[in-house]
Amino acid sequence: MSHSKMKKEHPARIESLRVRNFRALQDVKLSNITPFMALLGPNGCGKSTIFDVFNFLAECFQFGLRHAWDRRGRAKELKTRGQDGPIVIEIAYREKSHDPVITYHLAIDEGPRGPYVAEEWLQWRRGQYGKPFRFLDYAQGKGRAISGEMPDSDDHRVEIPLRSPDLIAVNTLGQFAEHPRVAALREFIADWHVSYLSIEDTRGQPEAGPQERLSKTGDNLPNVIQYLYEQHGDRLEQIYEALRRRIPRLEKVTADAMPDGRLLLQIKDAPFEQPVLSRFASDGTMKMLSYLVLLMAPQPPRFIGIEEPENFLHPRLLPGLAEECRAAAESSQLLVTTHSPFFINGMRPEEVRVIYRDERGFSQVTRAADIRGIAEFIKAGASMGHLWLEGHLGLGDPLVNSGAPADRR
Repeated sequence: MSHSKMKKEHPARIESLRVRNFRALQDVKLSNITPFMALLGPNGCGKSTIFDVFNFLAECFQFGLRHAWDRRGRAKELKTRGQDGPIVIEIAYREKSHDPVITYHLAIDEGPRGPYVAEEWLQWRRGQYGKPFRFLDYAQGKGRAISGEMPDSDDHRVEIPLRSPDLIAVNTLGQFAEHPRVAALREFIADWHVSYLSIEDTRGQPEAGPQERLSKTGDNLPNVIQYLYEQHGDRLEQIYEALRRRIPRLEKVTADAMPDGRLLLQIKDAPFEQPVLSRFASDGTMKMLSYLVLLMAPQPPRFIGIEEPENFLHPRLLPGLAEECRAAAESSQLLVTTHSPFFINGMRPEEVRVIYRDERGFSQVTRAADIRGIAEFIKAGASMGHLWLEGHLGLGDPLVNSGAPADRR
């Protein structure tokens, strides 16, 4: 599928996120989320925590609440220190650009038997002036839902008990055709890709066999190259073209099956005849290749999170990577955490969020577009990265700023 065809699609988009009692996110709301968004801030400000909210929710849908909860240290490590009440994650999203906004609310707490869903609901408003109503409403495994394509307040709610209080209703009911709106949300969240790319993992030699999607760590990169070669040769050539623009003299990448059944990834450089094994290729080459394979996939994830893409990449490559992210945002929603002014130089003020810790130690978020003077600087020709380096964002400098927010308009 070409990039031009991708632009005609109208994927699901998250418009806002609210989080309460999740580590340092005591009460944080991100409104007007753009298709391509970057999080800035010093170490320890909460960027990775916001990033992990998306990963936590995706894992709840992919592997179950107990798995996602336990691997993060349970309530002792997950819940905000000194705060009572459940962890709350609430997203507002549209399935398509002109569809009604649907709000999904998930509250999780812990009891003697482990985590449980304290409250979960889905609501929307049919029409501009309609009253919001919940078409799914659950707590601790008990609740009701309305079926049908366009559930309405006049429709009959059906009681459907869940087998266990730690089951997520959307994940359970979304498997049934009679709940298409619930199924759409389940499919959307389960499709999220939150990248924790490991350069060493991309150099491995996995068992041969084509795989459509890159894993979170990138350990199946050879399998995805094999899949693209066999099923989407044109798209693989587009990836090579993009890679050649970023990495001088690189010609192509091959994934060849060895006699023992493993895949061998090799990098071909001009003018040399023989390729080099991926384990001898540069870190930057492997990382750029992995990102391009992820961003330019024929059917990319509908949400992609990338943490600190600047690691192992030359600063001159970062504006180009930001361009690839913007192109991918036509068919995916992208969230990036970064410390690099080079990466955000091509971004707009409404796409950049600055995170800082307040005097209580809790994370707060502000849009760069809401900081006094930023719009005027941009209009005069300044770029976001330079404004950040020069201190105009008013926060995010760990050597100077103590965490006080910038002036708002």
